[in-house]
This record gives sequence, C-alpha cells and structure tokens, in this order.
Amino acid sequence: MPKVGIIMGSDSDLAIMKDAAEILSQFGVDYEITICSAHRLPEETFRYANSAIDRGLEVIIAGAGGAAHLPGVIAASTLLPVIGVPIQSGALAGVDALYAIVQMPRGIPVATVAINGSANAALLAVQMLAMENAALRQALQDYRREMAKAVLNKDRKLNQLGIKAYLEG
Repeated sequence: MPKVGIIMGSDSDLAIMKDAAEILSQFGVDYEITICSAHRLPEETFRYANSAIDRGLEVIIAGAGGAAHLPGVIAASTLLPVIGVPIQSGALAGVDALYAIVQMPRGIPVATVAINGSANAALLAVQMLAMENAALRQALQDYRREMAKAVLNKDRKLNQLGIKAYLEG
C-alpha cells in the first residue's frame, strides 16, 4: 500500500517530480503518482486529498508551477503533512511558485523545498516515515554516510590530480 502520494498539476512537471519517485524507490517506500490540476480539476483534487488517509497515505508531495495552488489546496483538504515542490516555469523561473507555496496562511502549513527540489521532498517524506520505522532510519543513516564518503573521495581525487586534471576528467 502506498505511503506517499506524489501529485503534480501537469505532465510537464513529471520531468522534475520523477526525482521524488526515484528517491522513494531507492528507500523501498511505496508511492502513488498522480496528475491532477487544482484549477482544471478542483473536485477531483479535493477527492484525492480528502481520501488520502483512507487510502493509507502518510505524506503527500505536491509539485506545481506558476500560481502553484495545488500544494495549498491539498493541505487544506487533508490532515496529512504536505510537502510542496515549486516547479520552475514561465517568466519568473519558479520564484512565483516558491512564493505561492511558502506563503501559506496560518493554520494550513505546507513544508516547502527548493525550486525543482523534489528529491529533497522525497527525502523529507522518508524522514517523516522513519520516525516510526527503524529500518528507514538506518537506511537514511547509510545514505548520509555514502554521501559523506563521496565528498571525501572527490576531495582526495582533487588533491591527487590538481584542479586542471580534475576538471578535465
């Protein structure tokens, strides 16, 4: 049964939101993925959010660009934590979406990650689920250790090769 819902307002958001799906898969977290526009399908969006708990979801990741109402509409329609992903689009390069998601009114919070930051949204969802799942906590610890090793290996390589050779390699 899916624990995380990934929802986006348009299929054009999928190129960004796929990173969330990949991270969740990497951690063995089941998810569902949906396209549903807050503006073009308001009733369906409400039904999605309103039924999320009954479907077994524990966290929802909602990506949207432009006016970016989807995360807020979802958050207003469920008690589950919602993580908003502002999607870069249009003349304002995602800043409009960032402001729309992060400036939710008091009482209806939406956690917000960086523009196009669906990977971090998934990691945040995994952290939330790991609060009651020791195996996920260990997987997160291992993930962070591997990131640290990768940085140390890059530093070692840089110091062995020098700047020019490192950049050419």
